[in-house]
Amino acid sequence: MSHTPIREILTDAIRYWERMRIVYNLVLVLIVLAHLFAGWPQSEGRLVPELAQSLFLLAVLANVAYCAAYPVDIFARLSDLHAVWLRYRWILFAIGMLFAGIISNFFARSLVS
Repeated sequence: MSHTPIREILTDAIRYWERMRIVYNLVLVLIVLAHLFAGWPQSEGRLVPELAQSLFLLAVLANVAYCAAYPVDIFARLSDLHAVWLRYRWILFAIGMLFAGIISNFFARSLVS
C-alpha cells in the first residue's frame, strides 16, 4: 500500500490534471474553430448570441466531464499499483481527450456548419 500522504496525492492530481486541462480545452476550441472556418462563409450567419450561449454551456459540460479523471486518479494512487499508474495515467487523458474530441466534433458540426 502507498504510504504517500493523501495531501500529496491530491496536490499531485491537481497539478497534473489542471495542466492537462489547458491542452484539453485548446484541442476542443481548435475543433470548433476548424468547423467554423471550414464552413465559412455559410457559418458566418450562425454567429449569433444563442450560438455563444450553446458553446459556453458545452464548454462547461466538457469541463465537468473532465473532472471524472480525478476520482480515477486518486483511487489508483491509493492502490498498490500507484507507481505503474503514474507512468500510464496519460492513457486516461488520451482516451478522455478522444472521447471529448468526438463529441465536440459532433456538436460543432451541427452548431456551426
